[in-house]
Amino acid sequence: MKKIINKPEDVVNEMLAGLQASRPDLLDVNYKKRIVTRKGVPIKNKVGILTGSGSGHEPDQVFYVGEGMLDAACAGPVFAAPTMDAIYDATKLINSGNGVLYLVKNYTGDRTNFAMASEIAEMEDIKVTTVIIDDDVAVKDSTWTAGRRGVAGAIFVYKIIGAKSAEGAPLEELKKLAEEVNINVKSMGFALTSCTTPLKGSPTFALGGDEMEIGVGLHGEPGRERTKMKTANEIVTYVMDSILQFLPLNAGEEVAVMINGLGGTPIMELYIAMGIVAKILEEKKIKIFKAYVGEYCTSLDMAGCSVSLLRVNKEYKKLLDYKVDIPYSIF
Repeated sequence: MKKIINKPEDVVNEMLAGLQASRPDLLDVNYKKRIVTRKGVPIKNKVGILTGSGSGHEPDQVFYVGEGMLDAACAGPVFAAPTMDAIYDATKLINSGNGVLYLVKNYTGDRTNFAMASEIAEMEDIKVTTVIIDDDVAVKDSTWTAGRRGVAGAIFVYKIIGAKSAEGAPLEELKKLAEEVNINVKSMGFALTSCTTPLKGSPTFALGGDEMEIGVGLHGEPGRERTKMKTANEIVTYVMDSILQFLPLNAGEEVAVMINGLGGTPIMELYIAMGIVAKILEEKKIKIFKAYVGEYCTSLDMAGCSVSLLRVNKEYKKLLDYKVDIPYSIF
């Protein structure tokens, strides 16, 4: 294993130190609890927006803390949920009296710890509500979930809800909007290689030199099938067909497209995938409002990518275009 690290057990805190050093004007970090908050929280008359999950998926989630997106994010150990007390402390930090919205990907550990934090916060009269994000169409259940997984499409939810909260929308309106966006975004990915966690020091699963995993999870969970390598046209068409089964689109509708690298994929290959997606949508007379190509939600050094489609309307488009100031400037 070759990685730019010191001790494997220190990687998350050292990453957070680098993150804060890059934007000391924007972020504060509680290293003991691994909480990243935007400076100035709580923001007066604003609902707090909080998420969190295991580290190893950067830039998701801590790199999306800032103006116009998240108010805070809790970084768990690599591929493990943040602690309940970290989530609770973050909730108190960002609560202005208008309540806090949790945006949680559908993984068992994350759901459990956010639910416990919510119960404790509400005992202290902090109004909290939760939206579970489950955009992955690959499998209905996996090792770590009951139901569909939350993957890169969650970033569309963060972006739209972060913008709407900046406009001053109340908690219940934000919850309803987040649920609607979640329904209208679908994703699916595939892996060409495994990933290597710092503590394990070896690949988390085995793929043959001529194999790929279709529908892989962000932590290396099995997808729909393991198959021989396919051409870009074959695999992207398969992924698009799968997404469109769950997100039926009519000619003339518009979508936002996200081609998300999983950490070890050359930009060249991501744009090849983008070209194929654009051709498929053009043939179906579906318009692309905006395309996002790059690394948004990774799996350490895994090679592969995911495709996310979001059906957009006038409001979604306005909120996607809302200005942000975050460490990872990709919007």
